[in-house]
Amino acid sequence: MKNKKLIFLPIALFAIVLLNILASFFFFRIDLTSEKRFSLSDNTKKMMKSLDKPVNVIIYLDGDLNPGFLKLRKSTEELLQEMDVYANKDLTYEFVNPSAAATEKERNETYSKLEGRGLHATVVYDKDEEGKAVQKVVFPWAVIVYGNDSIPVRLLQNNPQFTGEENLNHSAENLEYVFADALRVRLQKSVDKVAFIEGHGELLAEDVYDASVALSKYFQVDRGALGYDASVLDGYKAIIIAGPKAKFNEREKFIIDQYIMNGGRVLWMLDGVRLANDSLSTVGMSPAIPLDLNLSDQLFRYGVRIVPAILEDMQCVQVPMNVAKKGEQPQYEAMPFYYSPLLLASPESPVTKNIVEVKANFASGIDLNVSNGEDVKKSVLLATSNATHVEPTPTRIDLSSMYDMDSKTYFNQHYMPVAALVEGTFSSIYTNRMAPDSVTTTRPFMAKSKNTRMIFVANSEIIRNDIVGTQANPQIVPLGYDRYTGREFGNRNFIVNSVLYLTDDEGWLQLRSREFKLRLLNKVEIIKNKTFFQVVNVILPVLLLLGFGAVNVVVRKRRYAK
Repeated sequence: MKNKKLIFLPIALFAIVLLNILASFFFFRIDLTSEKRFSLSDNTKKMMKSLDKPVNVIIYLDGDLNPGFLKLRKSTEELLQEMDVYANKDLTYEFVNPSAAATEKERNETYSKLEGRGLHATVVYDKDEEGKAVQKVVFPWAVIVYGNDSIPVRLLQNNPQFTGEENLNHSAENLEYVFADALRVRLQKSVDKVAFIEGHGELLAEDVYDASVALSKYFQVDRGALGYDASVLDGYKAIIIAGPKAKFNEREKFIIDQYIMNGGRVLWMLDGVRLANDSLSTVGMSPAIPLDLNLSDQLFRYGVRIVPAILEDMQCVQVPMNVAKKGEQPQYEAMPFYYSPLLLASPESPVTKNIVEVKANFASGIDLNVSNGEDVKKSVLLATSNATHVEPTPTRIDLSSMYDMDSKTYFNQHYMPVAALVEGTFSSIYTNRMAPDSVTTTRPFMAKSKNTRMIFVANSEIIRNDIVGTQANPQIVPLGYDRYTGREFGNRNFIVNSVLYLTDDEGWLQLRSREFKLRLLNKVEIIKNKTFFQVVNVILPVLLLLGFGAVNVVVRKRRYAK
């Protein structure tokens, strides 16, 4: 036995040394989780290797946190540790407790400084050890310090549609995307360009100001008319057609068509119905007729049809309305405004996953059942609820009679698409047709497109922000913000994600599709069998240890007795 041990010992030592030498030449990490929870995408690894400056991350998520936020804190730390493994430069991080202060005054000053930097607090209602309800202030934010830049990163994705556990789980899913997105904006060597098309009564610059500011984080945002040159759009990664009211001529359609054939991407935001907005706001009535933009044949070739109808939905915005009888003192109550539906976001697409409802106004529908033989993939991004009414046009909108119906039979349609993604290869509408004489071009005509993608939205109000104040001093209301309820809907996120997806050739937005399975404990069983679980978790390990020790003693006695 002694000889065997003397031979085994140097062999084991030699094997360990050899394994360490080999490991120094090969770098690998193994993620054994089913969801690859601890694995970074190839894009993130490549980006971390391209860092040319050290990175420091300050995370304001520390202190007396509940289990949900402690889990988010741990997930954040694990992600940063993984990013540091691939970083070309040092990546350091520190956790800070914003509530740690000697006095209440100092704590409030810290809160004010963070709020002033745009790091808004989240109020969490919890219970203390005695079961009393307590209110805690949490700042679920991180700040990336890269060179001279300080980049805020929001860690908590707070969607009112989900429970607290679900929101924290979605936040953990989204961590890699928010950190990678913040860093890659600072690392990009060149800035892509996008453009709002003008010349057909589209929404003005001030109407899309908030969307333009949000997009300017990633792109150079331009505006302009199409003109006569077929290559005028060549330098743009995507174009946005937001709320045109006048017809497109054949020259303009040809320019857009050839832009798409050459791989261009388009965000179409088209209304299906024309309303007299002045009449609607003053007397509450307006005729509603189909809006002809001379684009139906072109959209049909791309596999889409804008339905010339108005959608009403029971899931809608609440607005104050005077419910007092005629001659009495005005009395306002919050009433559903069926013409302003809150659209459901698809959880399947990286464009819309985990965003809150999107507010529309006098929206139309999209018909995707257009068979044109194209090799394209279609997916719904936004849709109404399961209680929708489709009002075909021409018709008359009368707000005073909006509630004069039996809601059980009136809202008889389900999940009408309002926004859709279409991607693949498209055929030109000008195949076997003459190109307009007025257009100038130096490149050959393309009948079949490169692989590309487009997003169609049957409502331009989704991108329009409100403007309040006087004409001399206008104030922009944030996109998607409802002034009456104080809620902020997902309009801005939808627009930004749409343009990012259209222009994303590297698959960054696919990080938003990550999904961690939520494994929650059964709270009813925990409360019901609290004592049993305490005994199992505290006493059972001790009993097992004692039993193992006793068995080991008996075995040793028998062995040495022989």
